[in-house]
Amino acid sequence: MHLWFFAELQKGRCRVLLHATGSKKELTRQAYYMLVADILEHADVQALKQFRHHHYTTRFQHSLNVSYYNYLLCRFFHWDAVSAARAGLLHDLYFYETADYDRSDSPDQKSHSAHHPEVAMQNAAVRFALNPRERDMIEKHMWPLTHRMPHYKESYAITFVDKYAAMLEFFGLGARHMLARFRRKPSANTV
Repeated sequence: MHLWFFAELQKGRCRVLLHATGSKKELTRQAYYMLVADILEHADVQALKQFRHHHYTTRFQHSLNVSYYNYLLCRFFHWDAVSAARAGLLHDLYFYETADYDRSDSPDQKSHSAHHPEVAMQNAAVRFALNPRERDMIEKHMWPLTHRMPHYKESYAITFVDKYAAMLEFFGLGARHMLARFRRKPSANTV
């Protein structure tokens, strides 16, 4: 399916549109896409579209945003942009609603923010071959909440980009939703 998809895409027959929030670029036409297509096409990654994330987006879209912007940042600095893009897509690979995370049974249990990188790492390692840099990025993307220092500069980059993407999603998409709620609707009495 993977090679067929690209052959059809090059012929202009497929119109799958992928955009990072805040970007006008169509990602299936970028070199970035070829680096992550196998991950994007995976059924479990596609399943992330079912989970709401940061109030106004899906976990899939958030992961795509982190992946793309992490790729751009690391490419700019001549770091490992391929690993950065791949780890960005996998950094939140967990399959439960954040609001449903319950640690009331065990007061020693970690908060969701500190726990989900471990779950994402386990899920990613089962589904994909990961290099040590990708593993570190996934495990440490919530630093300093994870209390373990990142080992690679790309791991620091993903911690920054993850927060940047969350703010972009919340203040970009979220602001539009909030403003729409508070806009005054014209009353029937106005002339």
